[in-house]
Amino acid sequence: MEKKIPSTAKVVVIGGGIAGCSVAYHLAKLGWKDTVLLERDQLTSGTTWHAAGLVGQLGASSTITRLRKYSLNLYKELEKKTGLSTGLKQNGAITVASTPERLQELLRQATAAKLFDVNAEAVSKERIKELYPVINDEDILGGVHMPEDGQADPIGVTNVLAKAAKMEGAKIFEKTPVEKILIKDKKIIGVQTKFGKIDCEYVVIATGMWSRQIGEDIGVSIPLYPNEHFYIITEPLDKLPKNLPVLRDYNSCLYLKEDAGKMLVGIFEPNAKPAFKDKGVVPNDFSFGEFPDDFDHFEPYLEKSFQRLPMLEKAGIRKFFSGPESFTPDTQYLLGETAEVKNLFTCCGFNSIGIASSGGAGRVTAEWMINGYMNEDLFSLDIKRFQKFHSSKKFIMERVTETLGDLYGMHWPYKQPKTSRGQRLLPYHDELKKAGACFGVSGEYERPMWYALSGKNPEYEYSFDYQNWYPSVEFETKNTITNVGLYELSPFSKYEIKGKSAHKELQRMCTANIKNEIGRSTYTQMLNEAGGIETDLTVICLEKNHFRVITSAATRTHDKAHILNYLSSELEFKDITDELVCLGIFGPKSRNLISKISNDNFSNEAFKFGTGKYTQIASKKVWTQRLSYVGELGFEIYINNVDAKEVYQLIVEKGKNYNLSHCGFHAMDTMRMESGFLHWGHDISPEENQYEAGLNFAISYKKEVNFTGKESLLKIREKKQDRRHIMLSLIDSKPGKPLLLHEEPIYLKDKIIGRTTSGNYSFNYNKNLSFGYVKSEYSDEELEKMDLYIEVAKKKYLAKVELTPLKDKQTKFS
Repeated sequence: MEKKIPSTAKVVVIGGGIAGCSVAYHLAKLGWKDTVLLERDQLTSGTTWHAAGLVGQLGASSTITRLRKYSLNLYKELEKKTGLSTGLKQNGAITVASTPERLQELLRQATAAKLFDVNAEAVSKERIKELYPVINDEDILGGVHMPEDGQADPIGVTNVLAKAAKMEGAKIFEKTPVEKILIKDKKIIGVQTKFGKIDCEYVVIATGMWSRQIGEDIGVSIPLYPNEHFYIITEPLDKLPKNLPVLRDYNSCLYLKEDAGKMLVGIFEPNAKPAFKDKGVVPNDFSFGEFPDDFDHFEPYLEKSFQRLPMLEKAGIRKFFSGPESFTPDTQYLLGETAEVKNLFTCCGFNSIGIASSGGAGRVTAEWMINGYMNEDLFSLDIKRFQKFHSSKKFIMERVTETLGDLYGMHWPYKQPKTSRGQRLLPYHDELKKAGACFGVSGEYERPMWYALSGKNPEYEYSFDYQNWYPSVEFETKNTITNVGLYELSPFSKYEIKGKSAHKELQRMCTANIKNEIGRSTYTQMLNEAGGIETDLTVICLEKNHFRVITSAATRTHDKAHILNYLSSELEFKDITDELVCLGIFGPKSRNLISKISNDNFSNEAFKFGTGKYTQIASKKVWTQRLSYVGELGFEIYINNVDAKEVYQLIVEKGKNYNLSHCGFHAMDTMRMESGFLHWGHDISPEENQYEAGLNFAISYKKEVNFTGKESLLKIREKKQDRRHIMLSLIDSKPGKPLLLHEEPIYLKDKIIGRTTSGNYSFNYNKNLSFGYVKSEYSDEELEKMDLYIEVAKKKYLAKVELTPLKDKQTKFS
């Protein structure tokens, strides 16, 4: 009998694992009842069925912690609603630390968990033994106990979500593979199955390990790839206590779960094995599939499990499992609308933590689709944080060998990947290397992060305390404010917009009044319809009806997609990021230096701050603009790639007379905080509006064109803001004591009133600096007289309000 499927739907969700069922449930629950889920085989037949079923709330980032907490509460709620069992047991979880650094990391995560009311208790070695009596605690220093964590049956959870979705009106069809996603004019119009076509407005790819190749077939980049994931299940153990907490031992790459008198032992190991390596393709018919045993690969970690749980040494092995789990380049999910096709969303890339994550991921995916934007800071999970090259087989198959192990590896601050490096080198890369550059990844680029001082090794020595690159940053920042620094700005995203209505369109997209005068620049933001900050940018008028847009290096795909979503198709848009190199020379001697290498007039009268013009350097035509992200007098020089090396060498050679120093990204990030400049992705995001962030100076209500988000912004203006941006420094300021980062709770006496968003140590002002947001109950002037604290790794540090940026920028721009 021919299967009857609908001919139309609002949304088609492809994939019947836990993620797809969660998306279908939330879409229907939030009002999009005309949602259809199509599964090529049976529900859970991809990778959901073999998941270990750990339901933990504490993640490596606060965003993931928030989504996991929601997942746990959702599964409990839907169990009651549907009458089906999820198999959820909240027997708690313990993560142990056997090194001081690991304990620091766990305590930092447990501290951040307070921001979301997640119960994470720091526990001693003795308490761990009480909670887990069969553990060998000889080398344990402490850990974190999550009393409300637990474990669940992945098939049971999926069935609960599927039933709940149907109860809300969604339809689910198994044994219905999608043969083709139908697209017209870069927009979803439907899907083709062997049972017929479904016309639809939206498609969600929730197809796990198949997602990359499904995307590839339609020209969409979905950067994930499966590794082989291993665990064993023992025979029943007589002396194994019932209802033990889930045990995680990151230093040994282990997780251990008691289940019906048996023990499951799983690993997340470095140097992982990519699955389907021969062809790099996941077979379409790989249902409920397993791989052959590879005991040689697993054995070293089994030995470690014997050390942690000695009773395992004599246990028989009932099941040796090896199966696929997909991983992304940075171990974060892939959510949101794709850059290439409008109304095509993804909900995949869960890096083996899909059971704990899918409830929350399904919710935010549904909200994103229905609203057309997000009002949470989800950029760390947005698929548009990646570029096209990230999904190439060459890149992703090498990178996932590292990222599987990163799940349980140390989540060091400023950690750089080791695999798939050298994707794009600057024309003078070798010269930067000789100058002592320690490189980090910025999009596709190898970017100097800092420069080793004489005799030092240009490599990170990772730490949660004092950073080995601090002496370099101290030298670079101090030399910038006394002499002149050379900064690498090439990775910043650069787009050009041309056409008769270019200025009018930019006025409609941007909040500030965009200057329509050749050589003038405007700092501004772009918003979503709710007034959330989507993009932080500078716009420069190069010629009549010709503008250049500069945004962050990390947001290249995201910002391009946002602009194109609103830009008229009649205009010419071009991403020129890779066509131009950009060098910044900043500091009190920058004008002297640039005047030495060019015959143009760079005096304050001839070259005002915020302006730009074409100049000649080494007989090469370059675009020079007087802007500075570090708060000092300075110039950004945009150079064609073919000329870049020659211009760079001239700057370095002539710069010797002015004590020029090479300066890295860390120096720039420190100095932008000294100047009070915010960074999109940390300090501002769609979760914030310009009034909260103190950016209302970049709003023009007087311009004739109504900009996107204006209506919401006018309503926001009329209300008192619940929270606002704040600058803090520690009373007792020492480098790396503590290391201030982000997502640290801010206290007024003993009550949390906010969180941090950025941190750095300023050697120019000898202050441990932090940006953040606090509740607006008290003014900054009132808070200045009160006891404020920042909590790091369960310890509180006395802080004070900085009413103005440390750097007096007015004196620098003359």
